[in-house]
Amino acid sequence: MAETLTQIYDRMTHEGGLKQDAAQRALLPDLQRIREGLEAGNGRKKGLLGGLFAKPAEGVKGLYLWGGVGRGKSMLMDLFHANVAIEAKRRVHFHAFMQEVQAALHEARKTGVDDAIRPVAEAIADDLRLLSFDEMQITDIADAMIVGRLFQMLFDRGVTVVTTSNRVPDDLYKDGLNRQLFLPFIGLLKDRLDIREIESETDYRQHRLEGAQVYFTPAGAKAEAALSKIWMELTGGGGDAELRLTVKGREVVLPDYHAGVARASFWDLCGRPLGPADYLAVAGAVRVLILRDIPHLSAENYNEAKRFVTLIDALYEGKVRLICSAADQPERLYVEGAGSFEFERTASRLREMQGADWGK
Repeated sequence: MAETLTQIYDRMTHEGGLKQDAAQRALLPDLQRIREGLEAGNGRKKGLLGGLFAKPAEGVKGLYLWGGVGRGKSMLMDLFHANVAIEAKRRVHFHAFMQEVQAALHEARKTGVDDAIRPVAEAIADDLRLLSFDEMQITDIADAMIVGRLFQMLFDRGVTVVTTSNRVPDDLYKDGLNRQLFLPFIGLLKDRLDIREIESETDYRQHRLEGAQVYFTPAGAKAEAALSKIWMELTGGGGDAELRLTVKGREVVLPDYHAGVARASFWDLCGRPLGPADYLAVAGAVRVLILRDIPHLSAENYNEAKRFVTLIDALYEGKVRLICSAADQPERLYVEGAGSFEFERTASRLREMQGADWGK
């Protein structure tokens, strides 16, 4: 008989690969239930002509796992997904999945179908019995308007969903445009997924940063090496995947992303014509941002400097943990020219954001 997820977890902690955490361990039976149901073949039953005449069976009830950054949600998802012995499964970041869905909807509409969501949902359900999502959150109105019907169709076709999120379901798309149209999706999640909070006493990501240097100057090889080390510690060596956020039809690209931690250069975020909505989307999507190579600011890069001020405001209001390298100390980044006086508030915020308790 295969090891249970709890047995695998205990073995990994015994071997030193993980630190035992009671709150993490308490959630493993929920994931084990889903694993066993999927491996037993519960859910959709495929067969010749079955899709034509048989009502799709209800899939295994999934899980919505939420809690603060650094609690171990992604680790639990990794452990679960890797040990579900079925082939029809996929692990994907929620943002990336929704971008694929929007692209598929665009193609479906070209065919003139009355309901573009249906063929897209059917194509997904034909290939998968398990969808494991990292970080379910909704920031784009285009996504908010389709997720309800899309996921209803996936659930009705026996697809099981397991997802992590930094937010309780009721806070998804909070204050979003036309949010009342989104509320049925929250009800659907509560009906079709077990909602569990991970209440770990240890926030591993914050613990790694407590008392640690998070502002490095001057920018250069030494600072770059320090940022790379922090990236490895916070992501566990996780893959450097892009995170693309769609904001009012534009794409904001964070070149490196893993489990709530993003890494980008000053020019990635401030060298492009981005505005407050873009930076608010970034602040909503990440909990830790590693920002490289902030230059001296002046009239020569005034537009970039204005964007940087807006970015810091968004990160500050969003309580995002900022780790960065810069050409100089905050107070000496912008010392002359139009905008230098207003930058004093930004410098003050940069100082405050270096505190060990920031973001808690």
